[in-house]
Amino acid sequence: MLEAFCNSTFWNASYLDSPEADLPLCFEQTVLVWIPLGFLWLLAPWQLLHVYKSRTEKCSVTKLYLAKQVLVGCLLILAAIELAFALTEDSGQATVPVIRYTNPSLYLGTWLLVLLIQHSRRWCVQKDSWFLTLFWILSLLCGTFQLQTLIRALLRDGSNLTYSCLFFISYAFQFLVLILSSFSENTSSNNPSTTASFLSSISFSWYDSIILKGYKEPLTLDDVWDVDDSIKAKVLVSKFETCSMGHLWKAREAFQRRRQKFSQKKPEAKLHGLNKNQSQSQDVLVLEETKKKKEESAGTKDFPKSWLLKSLFKTFYLELLKSFLLKLIYDILAFLNPQLLKLLISFANDRAAYQWTGYIYCVLFFAVALLQSVCLQSYFQLCFMLGMTVRTTVMASVYKKALTLSNLAKKQYTVGETVNLMSVDGQKLMDVATFLHLLWSCPLQIILSIYFLWRELGPSVFAGVGVMVLLIPINGILATKNRKIQTKNMKNKDKRLKIMNEILSGIKILKYFAWEPSFKSQVHSLRKKELKNMLNFAKLQTVMMFILYLTPVLVSVTTFSVYVLVDSNNILDAEKAFTSITLFNILRFPLGMLPMVISSILQASVSTERLEKYLGADDLDTSAIQQDSSSDKAVQFSDASFTWDRDLETTIRDVTLDIIPGQLVAVVGTVGSGKSSLMSAILGEMEPVRGHITIKGTIAYVPQQAWIQNGTIKDNILFGSVLDEKKYQKVLEACALLPDLEILPGGDLAEIGEKGINLSGGQKQRISLARAAYQDSDIYILDDPLSAVDAHVGKHIFNKVLGPSGLLKGKTRLLVTHGTHFLPQVDEIVVLGNGTVLEKGSYNTLLAKNGEFSKNHKTYSKQTGPEEEVTVNDDSEEEEDDGGLLPSVEEIPEEAASLATKRENSLRRTLSRSSRSSGRHRKSLRSSMRSRKMGPKLKEEEQPVKGQKLIKKEGVETGKVKFSIYLKYLQAIGWWSILFIFISYVMNSVAYIGSNLWLSAWTNDSKTFNGTSYPASQRDMRVGVYGALGLAQGVFVLAANLGSVYGSMRAANTLHKQLLNNILRVPMGFFDTTPIGRIVNRFAGDISTMDETLPMTLRSWIMCFLGILSTLVMICVATPVFVIIIIPLTIIYVAVQTFYVATSRQLRRLDSVTRSPIYSHFSETVSGLPVIRALGHQQRFLKLSEVGIDTNQKCVFSWIVSNRWLAFRLELVGNLIVFLSSLMMVIYKDTLSGDTVGFVLSNALNITQTLNWLVRMTSEMETNIVAVERINEYIKVENEAPWVTDTRPPAGWPSKGEIKFSNYQVRYRPELDLALKGITCDIRSMEKIGVVGRTGAGKSSLTNCLFRILEAAGGHITIDGVDIASIGLHDLRQRLTIIPQDPILFSGTLRMNLDPFNNYSDEEIWKALELAHLKSFVEGLQFGLSHELTEAGDNLSIGQRQLLCLGRALLRKSKILIMDEATAAVDLTTDHLIQMTIQQEFSHCTVITIAHRLHTIMDSDK
Repeated sequence: MLEAFCNSTFWNASYLDSPEADLPLCFEQTVLVWIPLGFLWLLAPWQLLHVYKSRTEKCSVTKLYLAKQVLVGCLLILAAIELAFALTEDSGQATVPVIRYTNPSLYLGTWLLVLLIQHSRRWCVQKDSWFLTLFWILSLLCGTFQLQTLIRALLRDGSNLTYSCLFFISYAFQFLVLILSSFSENTSSNNPSTTASFLSSISFSWYDSIILKGYKEPLTLDDVWDVDDSIKAKVLVSKFETCSMGHLWKAREAFQRRRQKFSQKKPEAKLHGLNKNQSQSQDVLVLEETKKKKEESAGTKDFPKSWLLKSLFKTFYLELLKSFLLKLIYDILAFLNPQLLKLLISFANDRAAYQWTGYIYCVLFFAVALLQSVCLQSYFQLCFMLGMTVRTTVMASVYKKALTLSNLAKKQYTVGETVNLMSVDGQKLMDVATFLHLLWSCPLQIILSIYFLWRELGPSVFAGVGVMVLLIPINGILATKNRKIQTKNMKNKDKRLKIMNEILSGIKILKYFAWEPSFKSQVHSLRKKELKNMLNFAKLQTVMMFILYLTPVLVSVTTFSVYVLVDSNNILDAEKAFTSITLFNILRFPLGMLPMVISSILQASVSTERLEKYLGADDLDTSAIQQDSSSDKAVQFSDASFTWDRDLETTIRDVTLDIIPGQLVAVVGTVGSGKSSLMSAILGEMEPVRGHITIKGTIAYVPQQAWIQNGTIKDNILFGSVLDEKKYQKVLEACALLPDLEILPGGDLAEIGEKGINLSGGQKQRISLARAAYQDSDIYILDDPLSAVDAHVGKHIFNKVLGPSGLLKGKTRLLVTHGTHFLPQVDEIVVLGNGTVLEKGSYNTLLAKNGEFSKNHKTYSKQTGPEEEVTVNDDSEEEEDDGGLLPSVEEIPEEAASLATKRENSLRRTLSRSSRSSGRHRKSLRSSMRSRKMGPKLKEEEQPVKGQKLIKKEGVETGKVKFSIYLKYLQAIGWWSILFIFISYVMNSVAYIGSNLWLSAWTNDSKTFNGTSYPASQRDMRVGVYGALGLAQGVFVLAANLGSVYGSMRAANTLHKQLLNNILRVPMGFFDTTPIGRIVNRFAGDISTMDETLPMTLRSWIMCFLGILSTLVMICVATPVFVIIIIPLTIIYVAVQTFYVATSRQLRRLDSVTRSPIYSHFSETVSGLPVIRALGHQQRFLKLSEVGIDTNQKCVFSWIVSNRWLAFRLELVGNLIVFLSSLMMVIYKDTLSGDTVGFVLSNALNITQTLNWLVRMTSEMETNIVAVERINEYIKVENEAPWVTDTRPPAGWPSKGEIKFSNYQVRYRPELDLALKGITCDIRSMEKIGVVGRTGAGKSSLTNCLFRILEAAGGHITIDGVDIASIGLHDLRQRLTIIPQDPILFSGTLRMNLDPFNNYSDEEIWKALELAHLKSFVEGLQFGLSHELTEAGDNLSIGQRQLLCLGRALLRKSKILIMDEATAAVDLTTDHLIQMTIQQEFSHCTVITIAHRLHTIMDSDK
């Protein structure tokens, strides 16, 4: 039928059976024309419908659109001309075949359709249609056959010229349209991925501009494109919530059913709660809490289960489906390569085969590889995007949940655990989403590989597969062993970091006492253990690597040996051998990945459970809080009972209470009477039991512990409101913040650290109060805001803010307070006890009643003078305010002793809270009110302690890492080691090439011998040598790896030693300007990168590099011409690599920079929830969090795309290598045999992945070597003077103890003013000197100068005639003794804290303890002198710590003793003991006392 249609032969196989093969013209004009047209007409209606449904507003006409329409218009005209020609030619005879009418007519219709489709795309965001692009590609591919047939015909006889010319022109136009289709429409959109054309998006070319920009200059956040709106946090969460509602509801129902069953089984399961109402010490409460937690956990283990994954699947099923299809196509294509290889080998062996078949195989090779690349990269892009969106969804949902979580549920999580849900669990789910498809893809690949191998080699395949399967459990055993070592090592690392932390926190003490060597040796001994473990770990790792490396060799050796030995007729030829090797290479990946995927899925299942428990927990129940704007009461309790925990007794019981608008109501009661709980009940933070609370208007809340955000003071006070300058200044003045702002550098724009770390307790409280005062609310709930401030500041605040004439007059104010002297001024007093209201009324009414209130009031007023009241109350945080000193000497009340013990108790509690955070800062953060009097003088002293300019910004290195850093690391490894490692790796490559050449020689035997005549000796030799070469590869890798393990351990050891030695020798000023965290980070993060990650990366890099080199060498040996091709490919490769590395490195940095704010914002939110909820700012915080997440998301997105961009280009280079090498094989067919072809191509097929990996490793190397750079930065910090110099002081020096200052000047940092301005004085032998002065007058600077913590800026100090600047620091410091201001102790034994070098006998130590009044205490301890102290000596009271420091001084027995405010933190009795001891024991010494209490220096000589 078709023959008649074209008037020529449609199909004849003989056409192909010639060196000049061709297809019949009729076939080309029918089938090959109709395929692309059919594709277009089938898909067009669906496409147009899709456009119609998802249309957006029409966009303007662009040049690109016009050009495309014009070209298609030209095609339309051509089709019309062709039809016209056919009609004019047709002069009645039946010479013109029907095809000449039908095809132009079909084309006319088609081009009209294309015009319509292109026009319709103007209503779409993406102007270019993927299926039109595919149509153009198909049309051109199918047209190619007709093109070459017509050219041949023209060259033969020149007939049919007009038709041919029309075809050529139309072909050229189609080609032009395809080229235009590959360009993207330029729109103003901030993310070009949405508007990229089809070709641009599969090759990721739309990303070129960022890569270029990143190469020219380091990228900033503004350069990175925003993500598409459809994957922004807000959109994702709302989508996820709609998908999860049904599932969560079902899960909750099932959970309720389980609960009912459980409660029927255990009727006595009700817990006996502790009666919380009795006023009890905190410790008991804490103990009870832990007990309760244990009991509770049994009941609260259950929660709504197995809804999260279903919900996530429902949310993202489309992405999963798309990636599933792509992966399936990729897996199937992967198995075409070995088949094509087989065909090429048989082509090379068959001398009679036509050349053109070879070329077709080459093109197919390239086409399959290209398709594979496109599928794989699009699959990865989808998977990584899926992972990222899942992480975003989890993070945003966890944040949203945190805002509404009930207190009961919240109590089960610490802030750290909640942040972990976001960071760790979100990350785990992200990782799993990326590998999810491997669960079905790995088994599929394994089955297919085994099937194809069976076809090649028959049953002997199972020998090889068996070896692979056997090696998996061996690896598993090694991995578990390794994990054990690692957990053990984590403990060592923790110990080392703990000691480092203590060293850095107490660095001043180490310097004062010259104890650095002792602590250095402690750290070194821990590091030794750690390195020993790491060595074992690395050795096991090497064995694992060895096995991994041997696997492919072993497998091919066993399979081929078994195959040859089983049956003498089995002959190994090139086709079989190299096809099998290619299949084994495919098989390696799924076998290696499957265990990993399964373990990561198991880890993620734990994460899903944790997330399900959190996200499925109950929300706050605010049903009992009713808003009523028409009520005549501001707050009204109607028989209300509330509890913190349903299983415990109620905390607030049957309260009925009316509060009239505009009143100031004080709430008083003993500790634990439920004052704060009452406030929480109003805020809706508690669980309602019965009754309700009616509220009229908005609420502002000041919590007992101030909650401060990381930001400027201004931001904290405005809290998202609009700035009204006049009101703002008023609030600042009323809250007594103006004097603080004068001191803080930058005023109200001073940056506050996390949790307000650089503010004193009082300042935090006042900022918290100012925040509430600035919000214009109706009801103010003030939970003891005056507890943390000084008495006179308290007075000021009460008068200016809270009191009858304060800022808030006319508002309803509920004030919880302990300060009785404010009570006469309040409108009403509510007395609470045991969670109920005992009394209520005005001050005078209650006093007259002689009830609970008047009793308490009398005992209070007896105990303390009127001024001190506020400072004494129980939960005082005053101590943080000024280092635990009593405000001033004159203010000490009569009953000072009882007061001091009271303070000691409250201090102990406060300090355990604050000692970690403000260890070094506590020195001069005196309350700001006092500092007002001294004005600017304080500045010099204040600045080194805190301020926005104090902390130097941590440098983020940009650009390439300097080559000197690589050299430094290699030098640390040792040049001999490096030589050994390198030679071993090269030998391994040689063995690898050798075994490949041997295999090709072995397969060549199949041509010389046939099955029967194959000599057994020859066979055994082939098998033996092949096996030996395989083994040699493994052995050399093992040797190289072991060499690198020992080398990198040496490097780790040397660099750590250098770092530690240097950090202990840097001057004190460095520690003042560098946060401890940053230094610890060098010892933690950077050292562990250098220990573990760097060596691995280095090894992988060398292996990849040499692997690629050996493959290229093998190809060049076979076909030397290939060298010419390698050069341009290398240039492309290196260019792509340099472009990518620069961008990727910066994107990684941006990712980590934008990630930490999300977590810190989250932990801030969790700790400040009551305030956020009370002020109703949940939405604002949610928005902040979403913005943060999206900012991080855009960096991750860019990083993912940059990886795909790179991978696509590298695979292209790899595919070109495969294509060109196969082309060489075809061109030089006559000089090559089939075994060479097989050997070259099976290696070339492997190169693509290795190329990709090499760039990865290079960029990893760059990222990880930064650790060495950062360590090196601290190795190079300038040191203080040497510890010991050539000039040593005389033996008994100082024998007299005379100190002489001559015009002595000193400054803290070069840029600051002098702290001591030319001091001159003589201190004679055995004199007792008292030093007094205000904060910041330079008292402590004096001690620092004697110990040369600060070096002189002018003048000098001599002791007994020796200038202290002339001798070594240790010589000086070991001869002086100090009892420091903060009693700093270290974890370790008591004995170590007194005598770290073991210089003294036990008798001497006991004697010292006796004199320090600690003997009885230490004798009472179980281990006596070996009693272990916890970190910073937390298990001793402050007083005991201070006495221990006295013990240190007594042991030293030096002639000069300095006491730096030593008795500031002890009660008066201890103080008295210390004074007595010092007078007796140090009577023959020179004593300098720096004091804040007059009586400590009353008996000084001067």
